[in-house]
Amino acid sequence: MEEVNMILEMAQEAMSESIEHLKRELAKISTGKASPGMLSGLRVDYYGTPTPLQQVANVNVSDARTLAIKPWEKSMLAPIERAIFEANLGFTPRNDGETIHINIPMLTEDRRRQLVKRAKGLGEDTKVSVRAARRDAMDEIKQAVKDGFPEDMGKRKEEEVQSLTKKFGADIDGLIGDKEKDIMTI
Repeated sequence: MEEVNMILEMAQEAMSESIEHLKRELAKISTGKASPGMLSGLRVDYYGTPTPLQQVANVNVSDARTLAIKPWEKSMLAPIERAIFEANLGFTPRNDGETIHINIPMLTEDRRRQLVKRAKGLGEDTKVSVRAARRDAMDEIKQAVKDGFPEDMGKRKEEEVQSLTKKFGADIDGLIGDKEKDIMTI
């Protein structure tokens, strides 16, 4: 019994991790508004070590369409600029000697549609990983039934896994819908 409950917990944890990954990826998609999350995956060469930007600089929103990056060491200005260029995010950093400013360009209608398509693709990828967690849990439950776990309880556990899958699928649809609305709002 305890083994089957652990299977459920592991499936739920895997599905939750998929949702968290989706949230991080969606934060990186530009909506035409400045957000520090846009640079969350950026790594900067810090004395030969790739280091997350947030560990070498402070990233703030100075206005609705401008990010300000203030490194803790002035010597980091050039490596941060280089990392932004190399990441090919579509931004052009401006360096004033103390702070790097990034103006977020207005999105064209075509670009908005591309970003919505990308967000939906991320949503589909997340649904695939949620379904993979469901499949793994179902296989383990079926194996537990073969190994002597009561069949009627196994069916109930399978139904619980299925309802978890539906809940997480609805969460994914909600996140994608919100992001689509955000992208398409001018």
